[in-house]
Amino acid sequence: MNYRHGYHAGSFADVFKHLVLIELIQCLKYKEKPFCYLDTHAGSGIYPMQEHLRKKPHESSTGIAKIGNALDTDTPQIIQEYMNIIQSYEYPQYYPGSPFIAKHLLRENDRLILIELHPEEHNLLRRNLSFDPRIAIHHQNGFQSLKAYLPPKEKRGLILMDPAFEQKEDWEQMITAVKEGLKKFPMGVYALWYPLKDERAVKKFLNALYALNHQAILELDLSIYPKDSPLSLYGCGLCVINAPWKFQEKCRTWLPWLWKTLSVSGAGRYYIGSL
Repeated sequence: MNYRHGYHAGSFADVFKHLVLIELIQCLKYKEKPFCYLDTHAGSGIYPMQEHLRKKPHESSTGIAKIGNALDTDTPQIIQEYMNIIQSYEYPQYYPGSPFIAKHLLRENDRLILIELHPEEHNLLRRNLSFDPRIAIHHQNGFQSLKAYLPPKEKRGLILMDPAFEQKEDWEQMITAVKEGLKKFPMGVYALWYPLKDERAVKKFLNALYALNHQAILELDLSIYPKDSPLSLYGCGLCVINAPWKFQEKCRTWLPWLWKTLSVSGAGRYYIGSL
């Protein structure tokens, strides 16, 4: 496993994923009852941007950098909330990943379970977050964590799965993991991120999700390049199973703005709808 998220931190795919994560957590917080957040591919938690910028051109130019330049009085509220969270972690020196964003938003009685398989990333994750008593950090295969940690004792939970997709098997492993998770925790909220670059693989994945016969599956996607772009990643998608109350309605207030801001010469699209 060679994937290191630092080079991709703050990319358009990261911005999209983190806005969805913020919206999901905010919707879950409408109820006072605590919940558990399980991140199956947590990375190191936070990324030093300047270090990566010195080594190679950075993908943040397609995402967070554009957002920062586009802020004005018409900016959707969640975009401003996202920027406030990012800046609280000293952006642009650092960019927080999903563990730090979740930590920022969760309440005293909520809980985080963070999973990371890459040895160096796991060690950094422990160094960055092990001081918080709400957080449990485990060095293991993220796909197997649903079987190990579900259902949570809180009986409410959000599971984020965003593997690297370095291997073709990742698609099938995510379906297998979700199937196992739904057996143990059918009412959990599952957020499944995936890249848009291989249309055949995406179609097969979505068909497999649909075949689970789970009625409450919402599909969101964002692409900022044309499908025939020489860049391998022209967009990304995120399927949400058991989306919480008002989530879809709230996403419709900011996703058009996000696409308009990040799109390259009006290319790509945004989409929200039932699978």
